[in-house]
Amino acid sequence: MCQSEKPQGPELQAAVKWLHFPQLALRRRLGQLSCMSRPALKLRSWPLTILYYLLPFGALRPLSRVGWRPMSRVALYKSVPTRLLSRAWGRLNQVELPYWLRRPVYSLYIWTFGVNMTEAAVEDLHHYRNLSEFFRRKLKPQARPVCGLHSVISPSDGKILTFGQVKNCEVEQVKGVTYSLESFLGPRAYAEDTPFPPASSRDSFRNQLVTREGNELYHCVIYLAPGDYHCFHSPTDWTVSHRRHFPGSLMSVNPGMARWIKELFCHNERVVLTGDWKHGFFSLTAVGATNVGSIRIYFDRDLHTNSPRYSKGSYNDLSFVTHANKEGVPMRKGEHLGEFNLGSTIVLIFEAPKDFNFRLKAGQKIRFGEALGSL
Repeated sequence: MCQSEKPQGPELQAAVKWLHFPQLALRRRLGQLSCMSRPALKLRSWPLTILYYLLPFGALRPLSRVGWRPMSRVALYKSVPTRLLSRAWGRLNQVELPYWLRRPVYSLYIWTFGVNMTEAAVEDLHHYRNLSEFFRRKLKPQARPVCGLHSVISPSDGKILTFGQVKNCEVEQVKGVTYSLESFLGPRAYAEDTPFPPASSRDSFRNQLVTREGNELYHCVIYLAPGDYHCFHSPTDWTVSHRRHFPGSLMSVNPGMARWIKELFCHNERVVLTGDWKHGFFSLTAVGATNVGSIRIYFDRDLHTNSPRYSKGSYNDLSFVTHANKEGVPMRKGEHLGEFNLGSTIVLIFEAPKDFNFRLKAGQKIRFGEALGSL
């Protein structure tokens, strides 16, 4: 018999059965996965999905023939327990470093992120007992002069992502990617002690914010990198009358991720401060991010961020307008307002006359105290 002769009869059937066995086994396993709860299914799908994106193109393509589909990159990233990781990072930041270890640890961070320690009020690295103190370091008094000629200044160091008029109640996250203004700020509630006026069903969300005829809504988004000064200040003279805290995810807010995930700022934990300035409505929102252990507002002792548990889509309100204080919390331009434990994002949304002009370029670096715009 020739060596190339193919098996016949029972031998052929056995060979075909052997070849189909892996696919049959995979189908059974996938059938078992489909009966699992959603969290368990995500957990069991993780290893294959990660391998799918890490291995050379097409390596796991045969799995699609038996009905398996990888999670999308966005879904995979969203399933990472970023809040848990951020809380762990926050705990690590509080650990006091041995005296001899402080200089090498901080020097590595300075070299990695380009920190300018000559601006710090205390340049001696041994002074900072833990990473949290180092991140929240203060600046020398004259390191950031506040511009007095312009009505709105940058509240922090960072990079300008987007700015301009708010159109169709949509705000640019990065160029070409928008999110809903109402989803970001939350619905306008009305009570005797809150600053939000009632609006009829005919009014748009924008009309609920714009309080003066002839004014427009403007926005400015500033990204704070890990190497930037982590405190933020009041961008103008205004009165803070309300705080709204949205517990949420803590995904990275770097520009690359902001292009990738739609409405990223609406998913992330954030603290929205609203009030009034001389031209009407004014708001500053501090957006949390991965490894941002907490967002702190100096005059709000009741604020607690990055809690272990929260309800998705929930928020809690606090009014600073009381019977004893009819106005709220007055803030002067340049006054200390709050801090992050690591880089994140500041979003300004405010009302101003139509002739308000930004003095910015998208992508430019800016420092606290420098002009954003004026009339």
